[in-house]
Amino acid sequence: MTSRRSFLKNSGLALGAAALPVVAQSTNKQKTVLLNCGWATKNIGDIGHTPGTLRFLEQYLPEAKVILWAANTNEQVDAMLMKRFPKLEIVKGGVTKPGPVRDAMNRSDFFLRGPGMGQPTDFMVNCNKMGKPWGLQGQSYFPDMVTGKDAEKRIALLNTAAFIYCRDSKTLKLLQDVGVKPPVLEFGPDGCFGVDVRDEEKALARMKKHGLEEKKFITIQLRTHSPTSPGVDDKRPQKLNPLHPTPENIADDTRRAKVYQDLIAMWVKETGYKVVIAPEVRKEMEYNKKFVYDPLPDDLKKHVVNFDEFWNVDEACSFYARAHTVICHEPHTPIMALAMGTPMMHTFSEFHSPKCWMFKDIGLEEWAPEFDATPAEKMFEILMGIHKDYPAAEAKVKKAMAYVEERAQSQMNVLKSVIQA
Repeated sequence: MTSRRSFLKNSGLALGAAALPVVAQSTNKQKTVLLNCGWATKNIGDIGHTPGTLRFLEQYLPEAKVILWAANTNEQVDAMLMKRFPKLEIVKGGVTKPGPVRDAMNRSDFFLRGPGMGQPTDFMVNCNKMGKPWGLQGQSYFPDMVTGKDAEKRIALLNTAAFIYCRDSKTLKLLQDVGVKPPVLEFGPDGCFGVDVRDEEKALARMKKHGLEEKKFITIQLRTHSPTSPGVDDKRPQKLNPLHPTPENIADDTRRAKVYQDLIAMWVKETGYKVVIAPEVRKEMEYNKKFVYDPLPDDLKKHVVNFDEFWNVDEACSFYARAHTVICHEPHTPIMALAMGTPMMHTFSEFHSPKCWMFKDIGLEEWAPEFDATPAEKMFEILMGIHKDYPAAEAKVKKAMAYVEERAQSQMNVLKSVIQA
């Protein structure tokens, strides 16, 4: 994989505004970007994509009007977004029939697909029919996006993008290897890295409720083979969230949970600090209690807090800002921690998608151990490396986030050049 230094040297867009020619405004009319994002509310990672991407747009493209086409939000999420982005317009619904989304499409100058584990192509077809330029921000793909039946059609559609920013180097190489060649195809951060929403009041109240002291607790969460919603099976061929876990699935969950239990025991014994089982995904609250918390011995449980209520991303960010280190089998909790300046560890399983490589791509490979290849003792060694020189760990976070910002600014400059052309 190209190093970050080589990437920056060889990329004509990597230095942000300085790397692009100044494009004069062809008209005084305010340009409008329609952002399609907000995939779910039962996962704070899916929630976090939206305010993070909006922050990048606000900071690096402040002259543009932004409309959010929210795929799935609720009253609480909408209120959080409007509080942070009071000029934001939110539309909901479908694009196939007349309505607010179709109207927003007609009024927009550019369609931006937000971060995610993408596979749909219908929005590409719609944009091309309308003559609407479009691009992808922070995308990951499984190989079947560009292989198998109708792969050539999907590749042809990807080639009609104004730009594609992949949030992981593995997806980037996948697209390059099959000949995807839009005008810009580069690495660009997941939008969640831009998150800055906070709810200090709720986070502090939660800490007080559980007797937690700032920087004297770590957080942890396991990703299990379990259904996203009760009674709903995963229709994807990968079956990441099976309705009926196999014996092998259950064995995986049990084995990985034991690694976390051993890590918890070593951490508490060494430091005396607490551990919080903090959810990224609502469905994991039940299964983390079952697999991680319940089997712990009683003398260890008194040092472990198992959250019994879900939260929004703003409260989570305020909470993670006060954590010592954030550890998670999911990727977006560690991303939020980094955005708050907090060290993290992503104990990944690549089976869940190539997005796990995001941390390696921003220089944090040491903090991203592969779950099944890393015993608890090694995870503890990584954690204690952070603990024993915490200022150095914070400096490492700062360096990685500076690179993230550089790439985000570069992408927004490309977007600016497209909508002003």
